[in-house]
Amino acid sequence: MSKVKPAPLSPETQIGGYRVVRKVAAGGFGVVYLAIDPEGQQVAIKEYLPASLVARGPGELLPQVTTEKLSLYRLGLKSFFEEGRSLAQISHPSVVSVLNFFRENETVYMVMNYLEGASLQDFIITARDQKQQKVFRESTIRSLFDEILRGLRIVHQHKMLHLDIKPANIFITDDNRSVLIDFGAAREVLSKEGNFIRPMYTPGFAAPEMYRRDAAMGPWTDIYAIGACIYACMQGYPPNEAPQRLEKDRLTTALARLRGVYSDNLIEVVEWTMALDPLSRPQSVFALQKELSREGERRYTKLSMAEKMRLQFDTMVADTKKSVKSVTGGVAVKPK
Repeated sequence: MSKVKPAPLSPETQIGGYRVVRKVAAGGFGVVYLAIDPEGQQVAIKEYLPASLVARGPGELLPQVTTEKLSLYRLGLKSFFEEGRSLAQISHPSVVSVLNFFRENETVYMVMNYLEGASLQDFIITARDQKQQKVFRESTIRSLFDEILRGLRIVHQHKMLHLDIKPANIFITDDNRSVLIDFGAAREVLSKEGNFIRPMYTPGFAAPEMYRRDAAMGPWTDIYAIGACIYACMQGYPPNEAPQRLEKDRLTTALARLRGVYSDNLIEVVEWTMALDPLSRPQSVFALQKELSREGERRYTKLSMAEKMRLQFDTMVADTKKSVKSVTGGVAVKPK
């Protein structure tokens, strides 16, 4: 039986001088509310409320934490608070603005600008469903990620990592700004401590090093996720997750199908950013920005007939293996 999620704060609850209007989102590590500030302006408030560590009933304010989980809860709380303090020092249109952060009800709240619009994930699903050759135009992809990289560069200059970049965490506002939201510092700290049961990564967008406790993470980790987001904008779907790629990497084959649709340069950028070896990726956002801005060198090399036939054959083989595996219940069948 699954654990009951902690209840969000009730509408009209007062916290830190803000009035909660309603819950707008919830994840494994917190709840986001639409609220009204003392001047009557709309704001978003994120409450630290890790679902695996706390309980809270409807109408209650205080999270209930058992003794054995208390040290882990406090560790994440400290990281969440430090994240709020660090983000409050960053002022960039492509990074979510933290207006205030405060402790109350034995947890921490982060007050941010309330953004109106939709996530990149929403746009990808809508564009994909139109079943056109291109999910997004190349000029749109380059422009969008140039904007996001400008913000990410500032984040890295402040010695911070995002650690959960994915289309759902790239917000496109109604006035056409691209904004990075939902940083993952508390998530990352908790993943390193104890036997924490929830995955700390988003499959397809998490770099291989995020699956290993002892691996060093840096700008190259966020850069892998940027590459995966560009891939999703080209294909309409996330790439295979890192463990699958380590076993059998089909990234080059998947990108080859896009030759002639997107430029060779953009395809090469995705391969570069999504290298399984962290040292083979761009080591800084600036290096990636420089490559992504090379619009004058676009070539669109189409697949030859032989290459098309080879790709078709590889796809048929892969599909056959999948169907055999599903029929045999995932047990490998050795041919006689």
